Amino acid sequence: MFRIPCACAVEGRRFQGTRGGRPQASGFRASCERGERAVDGTGDSVERFRADHHADTLPDVSLDELAARGMRGIVVDMDNTVCAYRRPELAPGVAAWVAAARDRGFALVLVSNNFTERVTAVGAQLGIPVVPNALKPLPFAFLRALKLLGTPRRATVVIGDQLFTDVLGAKFLGLRTILTKPLVEKDFPLTRLLRFLERTIAGRT
Repeated sequence: MFRIPCACAVEGRRFQGTRGGRPQASGFRASCERGERAVDGTGDSVERFRADHHADTLPDVSLDELAARGMRGIVVDMDNTVCAYRRPELAPGVAAWVAAARDRGFALVLVSNNFTERVTAVGAQLGIPVVPNALKPLPFAFLRALKLLGTPRRATVVIGDQLFTDVLGAKFLGLRTILTKPLVEKDFPLTRLLRFLERTIAGRT
């Protein structure tokens, strides 16, 4: 697993993303905060809610950067990461990004708390395996994803839009994380509550 040095913060650094296999400007930011303790003394417990990197959208994540950091497996969230809430179509640029990742040799899997029928349909559009009914942040679906990917934890990254499911679940297993912005504000009622808690935690860290 690659590690971010302690006591440093690289905010605003921008990498190039890949959309349809072509480089482009992106909002992928490195945030080197590992090792800092929270002001309330919780330390590592708060660290579990900090993503390693941020990106505006999935297509803004740089495949070059992932490859340079030794990543070979990619776990992707579905709702509000790959497609909007309750929408069957893929978000702009997602299909091209996934195709470019597969062409470069990355293994990908779609992991979602949504039901089997919806997740399977989206996975079929992308041509990648799926793990539905994931119950994130519990680790079981992530372990199934690792088996499907065939990659070690140190070479696997989780990309999604929620701290309490994608980031927290990945951190339980020591996986790297990239937090994206939700595609739309509309979401499940429980998710809206969790996003409120995310903002509360963000104000403390």
